[in-house]
Amino acid sequence: MTDDDLIHRIAASTGLPASVAARVVDDVLAWYDEPVEAYVRRRHAELQLYGTRNAEAFALIAAELRGRRVAAPELSERQLRRIVYG
Repeated sequence: MTDDDLIHRIAASTGLPASVAARVVDDVLAWYDEPVEAYVRRRHAELQLYGTRNAEAFALIAAELRGRRVAAPELSERQLRRIVYG
């Protein structure tokens, strides 16, 4: 369920048709609706592709979680490891 006022604002500020603006809003909301566990796993896998070591990756992921628009709980390195490795 999207907010019509937000869709109209995006359409007006970007010149996009309302249908495209609605899709953009839905995509952004879906991005921030990603569960913390899925985000941690996805980011860890991405960082591993670039050769980032676990200690650095977990510190970076923890910092990213603090800055996410939809607040995630504060997770320790141990909790992050358990999400990734079970």
